[in-house]
Amino acid sequence: MTTTNTLADMIDEVLSNLSGYTLNQDRSTYLKTAITTLTSPSSSPLIVSLGSTDSVGKGTIEIDEELMWVDSYDRIGNTATIAPYGRGYLGTDADTHIADSKVTISPTFPKFIVKRAINDSIQGMCANIFAVKQASFTFKAAVSTYAFANLNIKNILTVTWQSIGPSKEWVPIRRWDFDPSANAEAFGYVTGTDQVQTITLGDAPTPGRTVKIVYATNPPSFTTSTQDFSTQTGLPNSCKDVAILGASYRLLTYMDPARATMVSPQADETDSKRPYGASQTAVKQIFALYQQRLSEEMKAQQANFPARVHYSRR
Repeated sequence: MTTTNTLADMIDEVLSNLSGYTLNQDRSTYLKTAITTLTSPSSSPLIVSLGSTDSVGKGTIEIDEELMWVDSYDRIGNTATIAPYGRGYLGTDADTHIADSKVTISPTFPKFIVKRAINDSIQGMCANIFAVKQASFTFKAAVSTYAFANLNIKNILTVTWQSIGPSKEWVPIRRWDFDPSANAEAFGYVTGTDQVQTITLGDAPTPGRTVKIVYATNPPSFTTSTQDFSTQTGLPNSCKDVAILGASYRLLTYMDPARATMVSPQADETDSKRPYGASQTAVKQIFALYQQRLSEEMKAQQANFPARVHYSRR
């Protein structure tokens, strides 16, 4: 079986992990005909043809990553009518959908919420783990300072230059200065629009040779569900489960507030078996595992990129 690490795979893994902590499993059906429009005006509302409406009622349905609000439904014709405000519900993006797409009815954890939790988890790791990327430039004898725009460099890890000859050696540069907030206009960029950072070399490589910098930066968030984890974030694939654990504890935190307004005999029966606040125990367990894995990845990264001494002119 081929293992992939796209955002869509991570969303499915988070949902699979959380399904063991939820009382009700999400009900689903399928889309019989494609949806080709993006709106549902009151003059001509969108009528969705479903495989079954047995579990459909007024409320939300999820198709791909879009939430829709069902205003009415027809058990005989197996159709659901979408309200005028029902497309792109709760801030999701209205989109087209092909026939046979999965339709989830009142999802406990909508995919766009899971996606947001994964991105929040990745950004939350920035204080402890960094993405490693590279940039290069050609050294010129008359120029000692070189600019980089919009790379969001947190720290420069190594600076090397490609030596001449068949050895293909990359020679370390020990003397350099890094300016994280350089003057944009001085290097031909727009102040307030471009983030310009510079490196000033104290050692002079052979003119015309390539200089490579390896730098640390914050991992960028996912923008589409087809993006690969390592390619998009710059983090190693071993960090994927850290992001999944981080998303899981974030989502489980809100399980009890969702039950706080339940007032019915059925709710009392549920509370006798699973009292209010029970989800917090699962949150603590997952958060502890998240912290353990985050600490392990921090140590691995420190071993792979140890602190290196360099000299500046200051």
